[in-house]
Amino acid sequence: MAFALNTNPVTLSPIALFLQADIVVKLVMIGLLLASIWTWAIIIAATLKLGGVTRQGAAFERDFDRAEDIDGFYKQHSDNRLPIARVFAAGVGEWRRSTMGGVIDREGTRERLATAMGAAVASEIDALSDRLNILATVGAVAPFVGLFGTVWGIMRAFTGIAQAQSTSLAVVAPGIAEALFATAIGLFAAIPAVIAYNRFSHRINRIEARLNRFADSFHATLSRQLEVAGKR
Repeated sequence: MAFALNTNPVTLSPIALFLQADIVVKLVMIGLLLASIWTWAIIIAATLKLGGVTRQGAAFERDFDRAEDIDGFYKQHSDNRLPIARVFAAGVGEWRRSTMGGVIDREGTRERLATAMGAAVASEIDALSDRLNILATVGAVAPFVGLFGTVWGIMRAFTGIAQAQSTSLAVVAPGIAEALFATAIGLFAAIPAVIAYNRFSHRINRIEARLNRFADSFHATLSRQLEVAGKR
């Protein structure tokens, strides 16, 4: 802690490097630090959200498999906002609209059911993926922003050499250290963003596959009911 709060640039503490940096490099460091904080906020929120969706979705699917009355199960879960519950609601809603008339178009009903639930799956996946583009952007851009700060800082260090008319390491080292610190902050922001983006993309793909399997299973159940209705 004492090292981090030290303001002597010789110690290479983060605060010392920031305070001694040029205004442009300081702005780069602040921007990257804010991007890092934003990234971690998204990571924590997405971890909690996707974890809840996975656990509660599995419980919903188990309850659905044990349910004997689809209408009764729908009434129990009509206010559920889980992605899998919304897909289920989309299927039930289309089923009711397609079968309310006297004559049932079985093939048309099957197609509309598949379309309605497919659209619901796509909508839910879009909602879950809402902020992943921010992680991708930070992961791709942050290293280059840090590199810009580094280049600017090194240019300033060389200007200092010219003004001092000395190539001593004591003259150039602090400026180069400040410049390289900008790159370090850029990597500090980018690396977690890239790892989280890949991890969350994998988890969302698994959730999408699970929703599609549920939609296919529910579609098959409703198709069997259409066959029974057509024989009456």
